[in-house]
Amino acid sequence: MQSCSHLVSGNPVFVFGALRSGTTVFRLMLDAHPRIKNPGEADYLFDYLHQSDKGQWRYDLDALRADRIFNAQELKIPAGVDGLRLLEAFLRQLDEKAPGILTLNVHRNIQRLHAALPGTRLLHMLRDPRDVARSSIGMGWSGNSYHGVDHWIRTETQWSAVEKSVNPNNVLELHYEDLFADCPSTLKRVCEFLGVPFDPAMLTYHETSSYSPPDRSLVKQWTRNASQNEIVWIEHKAGALMRARGYETATPGTAPSLLRKVFLFLTNKLAVWKFGIRRYGASVFLLEKLTRWLRIGKLNHGYREIMQREDIKRLK
Repeated sequence: MQSCSHLVSGNPVFVFGALRSGTTVFRLMLDAHPRIKNPGEADYLFDYLHQSDKGQWRYDLDALRADRIFNAQELKIPAGVDGLRLLEAFLRQLDEKAPGILTLNVHRNIQRLHAALPGTRLLHMLRDPRDVARSSIGMGWSGNSYHGVDHWIRTETQWSAVEKSVNPNNVLELHYEDLFADCPSTLKRVCEFLGVPFDPAMLTYHETSSYSPPDRSLVKQWTRNASQNEIVWIEHKAGALMRARGYETATPGTAPSLLRKVFLFLTNKLAVWKFGIRRYGASVFLLEKLTRWLRIGKLNHGYREIMQREDIKRLK
């Protein structure tokens, strides 16, 4: 199987974890270290990279060029370069932007990353899915925690698929709860893994961002704010994965009734649509969906660009 692990001179370290698991604030802590750099989310590196049955890698360049975060990084696509050579070119460009160890955040496609870059070191970021689920509601990704936990399940299911094939010496598992309960000690473990001394500057990330200093009240919010039904339903869906990731379940976990599942599905869809219409405007939001369903690529791309510009305004 073709890989480019031997091609990448910068040996980047990837932070892998579900959205709303603390990967962004952790990125800011890493980037505040004078010998570590983290330019942010890099899912675009693997979202559009595909491997054929014959093992050949290719990028969907049209989709890549339409990606908001890829464009924000201002990376160049060298003429005639594709696949793993193009991945190498992107990593080299990111590495050359600033001195220090390159770290990058990804939330999905860990199987693709592992196949393309075997031997890469990984920081596996975890957060209690009961808190992830509730946090997803505030982001407009879901209308209830029953559906809000789904993306955590997808991310951790992907990790389960590669976990046994990854060298354990190349992985450091981190818990959001430990990071906020004892930030200095947790960051010292991270620095030891990366091979650099801990620097107190990592604790000053809030001085140059819109994020607050580590706040222990953000840990286990579900114990104060989640209803009993929410906990039972989440633990029914994610209980086995939770226990595998070191999170004890509080209930045996019970599935909602069929009627309740229909209700949760409809309220979830309604909430997501209402959020999208409120943020982007009814015409843009609905036309983006319509052109996507009808596969009208150019029109859909235009509406996506409008939505992405709106998203950029709200980035922390």
